[in-house]
Amino acid sequence: MKPKLLVAAAVVSGVLLIAQKTTGIFESNTDIGVTPQKGSVAYDDTKGEYRITGGGANIWAAADAFQFLWKRVSGDISLTTDVHFEGAGAVGHRKAVLMIRQSLEPDAAYADVALHGDGLTSLQFRPTAGAITQEIRSSLTAATRLRIVRHGNEFTMSAGAPGAELQSSGPAMVVLQDPVYVGIGICSHDASVLETAVFSNVRVEPEH
Repeated sequence: MKPKLLVAAAVVSGVLLIAQKTTGIFESNTDIGVTPQKGSVAYDDTKGEYRITGGGANIWAAADAFQFLWKRVSGDISLTTDVHFEGAGAVGHRKAVLMIRQSLEPDAAYADVALHGDGLTSLQFRPTAGAITQEIRSSLTAATRLRIVRHGNEFTMSAGAPGAELQSSGPAMVVLQDPVYVGIGICSHDASVLETAVFSNVRVEPEH
């Protein structure tokens, strides 16, 4: 899938102005799996915020359904962001996620950090395609700053508050082949509705 671009351009005082990508540092966004309510992404460059809206029944078991904003990368990496939900939500287990995924297929192997609507924070992972998702739960609840780190086949989660020391959990073992899909997303946990999460201070960085 090609990156989504605002194609409009204008000439002002002899300078060609081309509208920026609507996906920020990422390549594109995709509805993964069965999503009767289609998701969307809005990027605010002035605030550095990604507002992601999506549906889907779950990111769990042997297949996933959610809205995913992604880019392809290789090697050891970390993804860090501040995140919060908009509104009260229809289901307590709606999920805002930071994810590293093998492919865009709904049953792909992956690891993610999932912030649930009820405050539960966990390192979820599907070790192989089609396998049942497992999780490692953080002792923290309602974390607002999240990080997922890939070192080879090991994935760890860090969670806490902006400016505070983050608490780590894991590792989980998932064998992924480069390139992988790294990104952020949301699942409503009720396929008939849409939920929205806002991600800010998003950083994708190499790990050494």
